Amino acid sequence: MKAFTYERARSPAEAAAAAAATPGAKFIAGGTNLLDLMKLQVETPAHLIDVNGLGLDKVEATPEGGLRVGALVRNTDLAADPRVRRDYAVLSRAILAGASGQLRNKATTGGNLLQRTRCPYFYDTNQACNKRRPGSGCSAIGGFSRPLAVVGASEECIATYPGDMAVAMRVLDAEVETVRPDGSTRVIPIAEFHRLPGDTPQVETTLAGGELITAVTLPRPVGGVQIYKKVRDRASYAFALVSVAAVVHRDGTGRVALGGVAHKPWRMEAAEAALPQGAKAVTARLLADAHPTTENRFKLPLAERTLAATLAEAKA
Repeated sequence: MKAFTYERARSPAEAAAAAAATPGAKFIAGGTNLLDLMKLQVETPAHLIDVNGLGLDKVEATPEGGLRVGALVRNTDLAADPRVRRDYAVLSRAILAGASGQLRNKATTGGNLLQRTRCPYFYDTNQACNKRRPGSGCSAIGGFSRPLAVVGASEECIATYPGDMAVAMRVLDAEVETVRPDGSTRVIPIAEFHRLPGDTPQVETTLAGGELITAVTLPRPVGGVQIYKKVRDRASYAFALVSVAAVVHRDGTGRVALGGVAHKPWRMEAAEAALPQGAKAVTARLLADAHPTTENRFKLPLAERTLAATLAEAKA
């Protein structure tokens, strides 16, 4: 691990200003992803800004009937909140499907959204990776690609977004609140928060330099049967090959987002019109532009079968 300096921020605006003013600065909260990357020298921040003391650790009701989740709310606390379990069950289930109990006790809402890919070539500093070193190439293309993206990828990167929580938040139409270095704030729809790789795979979100996540807002409950189904190589502490976050209503309508298939949580609202027709019709539209490799082509039928199982469970 390389040497770095450290400070504790006293307010969100101060943290954002410090990050913008210090080249190579990174925010740190739970550190469950960043510290691992620092040990491998994938991340080498010159300065760490500790945001744990900013008081952003509460889940509060909003005037609109939803919930405002502070960026520092731990995953365990969010999943266990009675209001989340009752009204946003897909979110609670998605969080509990991720990592381990020990990691969920440390991982934060904001940090979870920002976790980086688990592509093996990203983690191996001896391999070419445009996400880690722009312009160096992508060893995953033509290499081991079984866990990687089948849709939304580019000639520069075929990595996947690894998280579970964001897939559920995408199906719930959450919004991300931030503060910028000048103290101004903005709200980013979760649909616009994560970016596809294009020719700049190192730019993973729409956050500007120094911008700090302060909260995630959930809209009014959408009702319906809410399910998160995750298919992985082992039952614990593994990332999704394919996951499905679904909200299904009695009339067969609903919402669907996929994880494990793209560089961001994958949802196409237009495809949801086909839900009453079944999983095959929905996945045909969701994955119409898929370009799988020979190693991960299995994800296409797997996504269809996982969605079919989800819809059958919701109907039952």
